[in-house]
Amino acid sequence: MMIGEGSLKMNILKNRSLTLTCGRGITPYLRREIEQLGYTILSEHDRGVEVEASWDDAPRLNLCLRTALHVMYLLKKFSCRGPDELYREVAAISWEDIIDPSEYVSVVSVVDTTRVNSSMFANQKVKDAVVDRLVEKYGKRPSSGPKRDNVVVNLFWNNDNCWLYLDSSGNKLSDRGYRIMPHAAPLRETLAASLLLAAGYDGSSPLVNPMCGSGTLAIEAALIALNRAPGLLRNNFGFMHIKNFDGARWRLLRKEIKSRARSKLPARIIASDIDKRAADAAKKNARAAGVDGLIDFYVCDFTDTPVPREKSIIILNPAYGFRLGKEIELGRLYKSIGDFFKKKCSGHTGYIFTGNLDLAKQVGLRTSRRLVFFNADIECRLLEYHLYK
Repeated sequence: MMIGEGSLKMNILKNRSLTLTCGRGITPYLRREIEQLGYTILSEHDRGVEVEASWDDAPRLNLCLRTALHVMYLLKKFSCRGPDELYREVAAISWEDIIDPSEYVSVVSVVDTTRVNSSMFANQKVKDAVVDRLVEKYGKRPSSGPKRDNVVVNLFWNNDNCWLYLDSSGNKLSDRGYRIMPHAAPLRETLAASLLLAAGYDGSSPLVNPMCGSGTLAIEAALIALNRAPGLLRNNFGFMHIKNFDGARWRLLRKEIKSRARSKLPARIIASDIDKRAADAAKKNARAAGVDGLIDFYVCDFTDTPVPREKSIIILNPAYGFRLGKEIELGRLYKSIGDFFKKKCSGHTGYIFTGNLDLAKQVGLRTSRRLVFFNADIECRLLEYHLYK
């Protein structure tokens, strides 16, 4: 077992569900991934799903999922009418069976209640309860602070109800570790993967990504096409800092999942950007992800991007600024995308990801699908165009 069955049995191994969080609008693609891994969905909402699984399943899910942000284990649900009650409920948990005092502890709170004034105050109460319990049991005080790369405890407090989770991921799973050279307004990796899955991309057909920026779409496409688990790019997760972590079993799991990856792409991935600095950043990021020799990068205007003869997916993520002068300039850009689709992409399927539907009208083509996503707080659309010959 990843976690020992002795003193942890009552706290960790009793629960048979994990909560997987994601960005808004991504739940359908996360659900599909989970079901393909063989897990059963218990419930779902706009920002995640609950699956039938135990703590021992957390490492596999952290390694394999492309669209999830966190894999969290529910430690306790309780009613709470104030900070003192919060402290008592949290301090009653056997933290000495979960956390070694040499570890670093971080608390993250989402608070929507009149019982406290801020999430920072709730953070402090939870942290004090955990630390005080460990001092009482061990006589030692663990370090604590805002970093989320060791033990992470999550509190959700809504009205008079609290849910306390152990975050097996630590830092967000979107932090793959390959984006060492970000460009202007890069897509979050989990959002890029979701857009590709929504477009039906599986690597069997070529993918063309003009205006590639820092290369996130092209890199995520390469990981999908190679069947390479994104978590293999990371060497640190929250579950690795929980007591009785089984390092040998973890190494075997990584080896098993790594063995399923392909060494070559089934079809080409082409990425271009008119800005040489963006293309150079994309190449460096691809190198960090281990896919630099597999993506064909070009420095050119998007209209000059090579398009294969065989049926391909062409996906663009143009800017969608909201200043008036910028919108006029961008309107011409969106019209040019429509012209590019009509002149050079017939017989293929085109996609535009944008947060400005007024600009999207300038494309001048009829969409076959309009899928809702959110880029941070901006409501966006993935627009699909069947580009008939």
